[in-house]
Amino acid sequence: MKHPRRLFAGLAALVLAGTSGVVAVRLQQGGTVPGGSAVAVKATATPGQLTDAQKAERKAAVDAILAKRSAAVLKGDLKGFLAAVDAKQPELVARQQMLFTNLRKFKFTSLKYFVDDERRSPELMAKYGAAVFSTRLMMRYQLAGLDRSPVQTDLGYAFVPRGGAWVLVEDGAIDEALSPDGHRQPWDFREIAVIRRGRVLVVVDKGEQALGEKIARVSQGAVDGVRRHWKRSWDGAVMVVAMSEPRVMATLWKSGSNSGWTIAAKAVSLYDGDPWKQKSVPPVSSRIVVNPDVRKKLAEDLLVHEMTHVATLQLGVRTPIWLVEGIAEYVRCASIEDDPQWSVDPYRRTVRTKYLPSMKVLPDRAQFDAAGDRSYGQSWWITSYLVDELGEKGVADLYTDLAQHNTTQARYLAIVKKHTGKTPAQLVAAAKRFKG
Repeated sequence: MKHPRRLFAGLAALVLAGTSGVVAVRLQQGGTVPGGSAVAVKATATPGQLTDAQKAERKAAVDAILAKRSAAVLKGDLKGFLAAVDAKQPELVARQQMLFTNLRKFKFTSLKYFVDDERRSPELMAKYGAAVFSTRLMMRYQLAGLDRSPVQTDLGYAFVPRGGAWVLVEDGAIDEALSPDGHRQPWDFREIAVIRRGRVLVVVDKGEQALGEKIARVSQGAVDGVRRHWKRSWDGAVMVVAMSEPRVMATLWKSGSNSGWTIAAKAVSLYDGDPWKQKSVPPVSSRIVVNPDVRKKLAEDLLVHEMTHVATLQLGVRTPIWLVEGIAEYVRCASIEDDPQWSVDPYRRTVRTKYLPSMKVLPDRAQFDAAGDRSYGQSWWITSYLVDELGEKGVADLYTDLAQHNTTQARYLAIVKKHTGKTPAQLVAAAKRFKG
């Protein structure tokens, strides 16, 4: 039987008083000015430059607005959510209303927005004047029944002081300063539908409820497949995003060198911290994002592969790619063959005859980028060999040890030797002799 593949080829709070060096600052917090009314302060050498104290007051004022907006989401208060939005921009108001509508479709254990830092934008200053405050915000939230603890994503907003209050004038500002995938959340583009099935949550476009229900059923089957073959505890909680918008939590749907590979779906890891910073700790949560081009013909085995990543990555991020992808492919293929009417024998023959003869080392990132099909096949074969030797629990033990303790090349070699009795070179040789 022709079996769907995971990858398919193709691949500020100020108002300037002229240029005299005097700046009038009015900071609003909760509708009142801390300590009194507007005050005149000496500017620094550069007109429009705030002192640290003024920046702190501005941050406190905007954070107070953001706190009201997050509370409005949790309470279902649309009027409160839109209170600071520029009423002179109907398109902005409409986008913010849609955002509120989408956010209310999720169940938040917690939600907080706060100012991270100022990101000055010449374009926004030209549009709104030197008083504009363009800032990178953090959205720190936890979805009930899905995230083990709060996660963070960033977004870019711009505010201007108007009539003694701060007004939100841009909700898509400073895009270039934001994290590549984190700030493009499912609730940011168009109205959505959210379907729940057990611990699985599926997000699709509004009007695609039937598609969402279908994906939810397939997703639950995939969760069951992972639990059968991944011998570590996993609660099966996962969000699957299958929207028509290609930018959701993604900048590219291509991977590899030259013409590359089209990615059918991917697991995106989420952390409680600045999404720009490289993480050495396990992710707090994950989302599976489906390529819009394949969302209507989504196969269960594709989701099994990605859900294996969700289940395994919570252990740590130090496991080498050959085992990260190898275990995901192993669980995918094993779950297919749980049904006696299905087989991955054509895949076995291809790997055995086409990919194994040229295998000299355990596939690394460069090899995956250069030849995805070959590297996925080789990694699956190596992992299948290890399961034959160690059992599924033994391979899970190897994965866990590497995920948590693979800090140096020496440690890596010692861990592989400890669990397999072989060096990487010996492991490659043994896998090539494996009949499958």
